Amino acid sequence: MPGLVKTKTGRVVSTKMQKTVVVAVESQRPHPLYKRAVRHTKRFKAHDENNDCREGDVVRIAETRPLSKDKRWRVLEIVRHDEASVVTQAIRQQQPTLQELAAENEPDGGEA
Repeated sequence: MPGLVKTKTGRVVSTKMQKTVVVAVESQRPHPLYKRAVRHTKRFKAHDENNDCREGDVVRIAETRPLSKDKRWRVLEIVRHDEASVVTQAIRQQQPTLQELAAENEPDGGEA
């Protein structure tokens, strides 16, 4: 049926690429023999035009035309931001880097 778009909801697990996020979508299926619920995780690369997503966010993705070798999905919306990632980013901005600490501890002049 034309016009129907497949959508999935999952958690962002990687944002290391430019304008691309990796979204892990979990589903539960019964084990074929033991009938116990088994959790399956599938990872999709999705296009994030504005780089708005952060790791831990819950996002909704939709199927689209192929955008690259592996990318066939795009981010429709961010359902929920991960509060832990917001706190982690704030802490990282407040902490000095190793280079800053080394510069503070270096004696003035530095020539031997």
